Amino acid sequence: MDQARDAYAELVERHQRRAARIAFHYLRDAADGDEAVQDAFVKAYTHMATFREELPFEVWFTRILINGCLDRLKARRRRERWIARPTTDSDGVERDPAEHLPSRGPSPEDQVLQNERRRRLRAALTELPERQRLVFVLSHFEGRTSREVSSMTGLNESTVRVHLFRAIRRLRTLLSGQDVTGTVKKGRVRHAAR
Repeated sequence: MDQARDAYAELVERHQRRAARIAFHYLRDAADGDEAVQDAFVKAYTHMATFREELPFEVWFTRILINGCLDRLKARRRRERWIARPTTDSDGVERDPAEHLPSRGPSPEDQVLQNERRRRLRAALTELPERQRLVFVLSHFEGRTSREVSSMTGLNESTVRVHLFRAIRRLRTLLSGQDVTGTVKKGRVRHAAR
């Protein structure tokens, strides 16, 4: 651990650009992203004793960074909900701040469509071979990298990427209403061969 602390400046330099890209992807604001990266490096340094050597530093640090970004997004949403600034329109008339707040949720129609999409995705996921389903769920729902999925499943990292590619391709086919041979299906989502 002492050696890791001594080499921390090198770790920061090595992972800074990638971390900034990840933070910007989540926060969509460069300044907020830079603060999130800085906070993540400080948190990683202060919690260096919890670092498990069987995981690469990159995986451990990325999880800290992503959690920090998600916390910032939650805080941003809370602020937007509770801070109402008086506004005036072009005629100088003060408007109700509630008109400018984001809606509190999707419309009933959007909820129905979203539920239908989820139902179709769940049905399509059951049609995937077990390995493809496992890799897809870990990658897309759990947010794991190929390296993390590889270490969790015992599969080679390139094999993980192949399974993920095949799963996505098959899901697109299933969700478009075609079977794997390309013919349009009526009714339930099914496929001919695994």
